[in-house]
Amino acid sequence: MGQQIKTYIQLQVNNRDRFTVFFRVFFIIPVAILADSFGGYTSTKSYMAGVFVFPVVLTLLFRGVYPSYVYQFNKALVGLSLRIGAYFLLLTDDYPTIEANEKIGVEFPDIQGGKTLSRGLPLVKWLLAIPLYIVGVVYAVYAMMLTILAWFTIVITGAYPEWCAEGVIGTIAYWNRVNGYAFVLVTDEYPSFSL
Repeated sequence: MGQQIKTYIQLQVNNRDRFTVFFRVFFIIPVAILADSFGGYTSTKSYMAGVFVFPVVLTLLFRGVYPSYVYQFNKALVGLSLRIGAYFLLLTDDYPTIEANEKIGVEFPDIQGGKTLSRGLPLVKWLLAIPLYIVGVVYAVYAMMLTILAWFTIVITGAYPEWCAEGVIGTIAYWNRVNGYAFVLVTDEYPSFSL
């Protein structure tokens, strides 16, 4: 996993705000609307709709370059989505910031402007990732069940159960790796199926 997107989330375990956790689904709406304004990033259309894919495919295919401004935009958008997801999945009580956050973020691999990436592989990565999507759906269901259990635990005790965090954070990291391979196109290394 040397050339994969790395995800880091600092879990907030104790002293949780029960009120914001109880109504989290409503508190997420304003920042979800903001993220959705980037092209459907959080809507039901597609998880990765706001990320620039087509221009990257074309520039990699014809020029062998990953434009630096698209790289930075995609990194910022994936980071914003991660902060929103971590808040929605109860991993933190810190409301998602628009700017980067030292507690929650992503690290993209160094692609040297696209020189380390294959020129033709972006045309078929989405197809090669189909098995990853299937496994990812199973992981997503697992993470949602853990989040529901965590929601009840936080509302009752005020603490996030650490045994739930591994599966939820692992699922988020898994999907970031899959999206980094198939859509964000920052790696040619096929992601592992493990959390």
